[in-house]
Amino acid sequence: MYIETVPNRNSRPAILLRQGWREGKRVRKKTLANLTDWPAEKVEALRQVLKGQRLIAPEDAFAVERSLPHGHVESLLAMTRRLGLQRLIAPKRCPERDRVLAMVLERLLHPASKLATTRLWHSTTLAEELGVGDDDEDDLYEAMDWLLKRQERIEQRLARRHLHEGEPVFADVSSSYYEGRTCPLMRFGYNRDGKRGKTQVVYAVLSAPGGCPVAVQAYPGNTADPNTVPDQVAKLKERFGLERVVLVGDRGLLTQVQIEHLKRHRSLGWVSALKAPQIRALVEQDALQLSLFDEQNLAEIVSPDYPGERLVACYNPLLAGERARKREELLATTEAGLERVAREAARRTRTPLDAAELGRKVGRVLGRHKMGKHFQWEVQHGQLRYRRNVEQVDAEARLDGIYVLRTSEPAERLSSQDTVRTYKGLSDVERWFRTLKGLEVRVRPIRHREERRVRAHLFVGLLAGYVEWHLRRALAPLLFDDETLHEARRTRDPVATAKPTLRAREKKARRRTDDGLALHSLDTLIAELATRCRNTCRVLSDPAAPPFALLTEPSQTQRRAAQLIEMFPVPGPAKI
Repeated sequence: MYIETVPNRNSRPAILLRQGWREGKRVRKKTLANLTDWPAEKVEALRQVLKGQRLIAPEDAFAVERSLPHGHVESLLAMTRRLGLQRLIAPKRCPERDRVLAMVLERLLHPASKLATTRLWHSTTLAEELGVGDDDEDDLYEAMDWLLKRQERIEQRLARRHLHEGEPVFADVSSSYYEGRTCPLMRFGYNRDGKRGKTQVVYAVLSAPGGCPVAVQAYPGNTADPNTVPDQVAKLKERFGLERVVLVGDRGLLTQVQIEHLKRHRSLGWVSALKAPQIRALVEQDALQLSLFDEQNLAEIVSPDYPGERLVACYNPLLAGERARKREELLATTEAGLERVAREAARRTRTPLDAAELGRKVGRVLGRHKMGKHFQWEVQHGQLRYRRNVEQVDAEARLDGIYVLRTSEPAERLSSQDTVRTYKGLSDVERWFRTLKGLEVRVRPIRHREERRVRAHLFVGLLAGYVEWHLRRALAPLLFDDETLHEARRTRDPVATAKPTLRAREKKARRRTDDGLALHSLDTLIAELATRCRNTCRVLSDPAAPPFALLTEPSQTQRRAAQLIEMFPVPGPAKI
């Protein structure tokens, strides 16, 4: 007896149990049963029995001793090999390199303290893959010290790969709060994390176009953003050997003082923006006439206050509407606060509030949303009177939606439109900061006690962000990310409010790839990849046999992710 599959033209194949015999030179066969409705595994089991094989239930053949998530580790290691990150860290394999790489990848899987890292990497195959299963937190601290000594060389290799003569280099500054009291870098300063009463460390990052991080440098927490610029300029020219670059920074970083410093480097260009008082001064001098925007949203202007510079004035009506809405909400909220103070003062008839106390209460209300410039107020006989400064509000409203960029680059090198596009590239750097500080890498809060460990911790975070930046682009077809965004930015109106591209709208509507696979965020895709496991199995019939590893068969999504990483084009290898 045997099983035969008979194809049908208009329906599924028929699966038949048949008996065959020979009569002379002819072969006869007889159908004993129709097995078409049987489950496939039941048919296969009968097929094996008919072949004379012995069937054993899986639970009787071997036992699964352990199952560890492996697919996400496999993808991350494939990405690091594609990037050549191992050789960027150190040309030859050594225990320190494996520990650093394990710390970098673990920050993308389960960001945690160093002690927790040595526990968590045993919950995946990462420790096995990199041979760090026996390492403890002291080994990681030693590896961090080893990495810090190599930071300059690694950054130089990244710069040779991603930074090129004449191209923009993006500079930005952020900070992270600190838990503890011992690190000399930790100071009180402008806390971007909103953690009152917490000291912090400031760090400056240099990025290539698109937001790819290249270098990071830590500063005491009370360092003002502009004070980091000279170090970044020296790094570009002396360490990275770049003679001609365009430094891009926001108005808080590239202040007038720092631009004067940049002017001393004739081969170094810059792109930045003017602050609101500087724009107001241009309007008062008639250097910037609001009628310029009656029929266009971009105009190049000149002013004797900015010799040797090009000023590109832009107007976005949607931005103007948003600013007007926000200002009105803040004004209304501030008025409500002032009204509460005024009512409290009016109730205090027996023991009136003195002018000093009332002034403190008013100051707290006006300072909460920085609306003091828009109100006039006075205290008389323990009573508060206030009103909006309508002239001031109207003067600010006239500039809603207007911003002015400044650059040293001539028009033949950087057109007005490209000046705006270049400056808006800072949004990619800001997004990378959110990656560094948020769920993906999570460098904050910082708990290291020694300065060198804080610096190494930030550099590990930069390397993790470097892998994440490339991984997101490699897996973009499986993500909701728009693969056509970079090209769209080159051609669309640089001033008008950005609209989703056709590709982005299609992804959002269909929620599936062109191959029919479900689209993901990067977090959910990593979780999907993690469902591919490495199972450690033991043969029950032979207790002396060593255990063996059995990988879960990859799903279509997992296969597609592996293909995308393998096909991802990376920059030319850095010289090592």
